[in-house]
Amino acid sequence: MSPRLQAAVMPWLVVAGLFIAWEVLVLAARLPPFVLPAPSAVFASLAEFSGPIAHHALHTLATTLAGFALSVVGGVALGVAVGSSAVAYRALLPVLIGFNSVPKVAIVPVLIIWFGIGAVPAVLTAFLISFFPITVNVATGIATLEPELRDVLRSLGASRVEILRKVGLPRAAPYFFASLKVAITLAFVGSIISETVGSNEGVGYLMIQASSRFQIPLVFAALLVVAAMGIAMYSLFAILERRMTFWATRSVEAAYATGS
Repeated sequence: MSPRLQAAVMPWLVVAGLFIAWEVLVLAARLPPFVLPAPSAVFASLAEFSGPIAHHALHTLATTLAGFALSVVGGVALGVAVGSSAVAYRALLPVLIGFNSVPKVAIVPVLIIWFGIGAVPAVLTAFLISFFPITVNVATGIATLEPELRDVLRSLGASRVEILRKVGLPRAAPYFFASLKVAITLAFVGSIISETVGSNEGVGYLMIQASSRFQIPLVFAALLVVAAMGIAMYSLFAILERRMTFWATRSVEAAYATGS
């Protein structure tokens, strides 16, 4: 088996092995479905409630992508501002770290008071939980520009804006595209947290309603759908990262090609 084929097949084999082990564990321990449903029961529930699951999953995907888009815009703008100025870096980074340390589930009730029950708190929660990795990575990529290179460019007559546009931003591109893979998964977490606290649509709302009726297989089916959406979006940004920053990922691709 070639290294590329092996890399493509192995994740599916691992997932299949996990489901088989899960099924065997439930059958061997004779666990009731309301404690831990077997994968067969989960997939049966997924097929039975495919319509409602698809509706709520699309709502969660929409709010997640909206919050993620805001985090990209805000994270890049703030990252550029923080990374371009040593004073701003030292002044704002502790504030950003402190804000990121605050549990976002504690902010959701405040957002619901301000904006009411619905999609807006989910979008804002997705934004608040996902913009920090983008900001920090963009700022780090720009701030780590070598002083010697900066001095050479200035001696050649380049302005600060030109250095940022032609050197700083391209240098930060690998950091930025790598942060997108982390941020999109966090955005899903933010949306679902908000939907479980106060919403009438979305996967989080569906899970709460299913739990109140002890439909635990439906809860697990919703979790599988969220995991599938997260993997799909992560893979999309991984492909985008390889295409847009191929000069930074050539060594990784070569390692996969050689199997080392």
